[in-house]
Amino acid sequence: MDLFSPRHLLIILVVVLLVFGTKKLRSIGSDLGAAVRGFKKSMNEGDQEQQTAQKQLPTGGPKDAEFNDSTSGGEASRQDDRRA
Repeated sequence: MDLFSPRHLLIILVVVLLVFGTKKLRSIGSDLGAAVRGFKKSMNEGDQEQQTAQKQLPTGGPKDAEFNDSTSGGEASRQDDRRA
């Protein structure tokens, strides 16, 4: 004997209808549908934002900053100070 045979599912459906009523089930169904639509819409908007952000980036990319090697001059002046 199956756990969810058609007879069991019918009994469960009748009990749910008696407990919640048709109006409450209808409002729950519409609220659930609106939530799913809102979720899908936000997922699509997130994908569109990602695509527009990628299009706005320059293709060459940002250049790295160039730093001068100032450590050698600083060390020489420190050595001169120590000798004096």
